[in-house]
Amino acid sequence: MENNRPACRRGRVIVAMSGGVDSSVAAAVLKSRRYDVIGIFILMHKNSNPQDAKMVAKKLKIDFKILDARKEFRKWVIDYAFKEYKLGNTPNPCVECNRRIKFKFLLEIMAQLKADYIATGHYAKIKKGKLFIAKDIKKDQTYFLWTLKQKQLKKILFPLGDYTKKQVRGLAEKFKLPINKKESQDMCFSMPHRSPDSIGTKSGDILTTDGKIIGQHKGLFLYTIGQRKGIEIGGTGPYYVIRKDFKNNTLIVSQSQKDLLQKEMVVKNINWLSGKLYSGKCKIKIRSTAKLADAIIKNNRIIFNKPQRAITSGQSAVIYRKGEVLGGGKIL
Repeated sequence: MENNRPACRRGRVIVAMSGGVDSSVAAAVLKSRRYDVIGIFILMHKNSNPQDAKMVAKKLKIDFKILDARKEFRKWVIDYAFKEYKLGNTPNPCVECNRRIKFKFLLEIMAQLKADYIATGHYAKIKKGKLFIAKDIKKDQTYFLWTLKQKQLKKILFPLGDYTKKQVRGLAEKFKLPINKKESQDMCFSMPHRSPDSIGTKSGDILTTDGKIIGQHKGLFLYTIGQRKGIEIGGTGPYYVIRKDFKNNTLIVSQSQKDLLQKEMVVKNINWLSGKLYSGKCKIKIRSTAKLADAIIKNNRIIFNKPQRAITSGQSAVIYRKGEVLGGGKIL
C-alpha cells in the first residue's frame, strides 16, 4: 500500500468494506466525490471472507487492507453477548461491535495512515458534528450508533445518509460494482446456537401471572420478553413471556398482552453524544424495529406518554429530538 502519496483535494478517507452493496456504494460515492479512498476489511470471525470486498476495491482502483480483529471480536462481542444472557438480559451485539470493533479500529488505522476521515455504509446523517436519522427511515441505523462521541463524529462520514435503499442499489448498477450479496450484513455474525450447556442454565417451571404451573422451560436465556412463539406450552394459548425470574428459575407468562405494557423505565450509563445531559420532552426507541415513542426524560428515568410493549432489559434505549440522536443507554 502506498501511504506516502499526496491525498486528493477533499482528503483521505478510510472506508469499512464488507463486500456488500451498502459499504461498496459508500466507497464508490466517496471516490466519485474526489476523496482518496482506502478500503478496509475487518476480520471478525472464522467465516469472515474479504474476497468480495477485495473485488470491489479492485474495480474502484482503490487501495485495500485487511485487519484482523478476531480476538477482540470474541472478547467484546461474542463473550459479551453470552455474559448478558447469563445475567438474564437480551444483549445488543451490533451496538458493541460498533463501539468496540468497527469504529475503534477504523479510527486507529485512520491515525496510522494519516487519513482525514473514516466512513461506513451505515444509513445515518452527520450535520455539524451531530448525528441525525437517515433519509430512508426504514433503513435508518442510528439506533446502533448511540455510543459515538462528538469528537468521533467530526471524523466520520456516512455517504448513504441522503439516499434510499432503492437509490443505493441503483448506484451499485451505475458504478458497475461486482456485488453478489443481496444485502449488506448489519449483523456481523450469527450467535452460536445457545444450548443450555453453553450458558449453564437449566430447565424450570413456567408459571402464569397468578402462580399456576403450566409447563417447563428449557433455560431462561432462551426466551425474551414479549415472546409468543416457541414457548411450547400446548393446550390453551397463546401465551406471552412477561418476566424471567432467575432467582427461582421460573418463566412468567400471560395470555394478556396488557401485562407487557410499561409506562416507565430506567436506562443506565447514558452516553450523551454532545457531552451535555438533556432533560425534557423527547422520543425514545426501545428496540431497532420499534417506532419512536413520545416520552419525557429526567436523569436516567424515562416516562412514556403511552405505555410501551415488551420493554426488555439489556436492549438499547436511544433518545431522539427533532431527528437528532441525543444519546442512548442500556435498559435496566
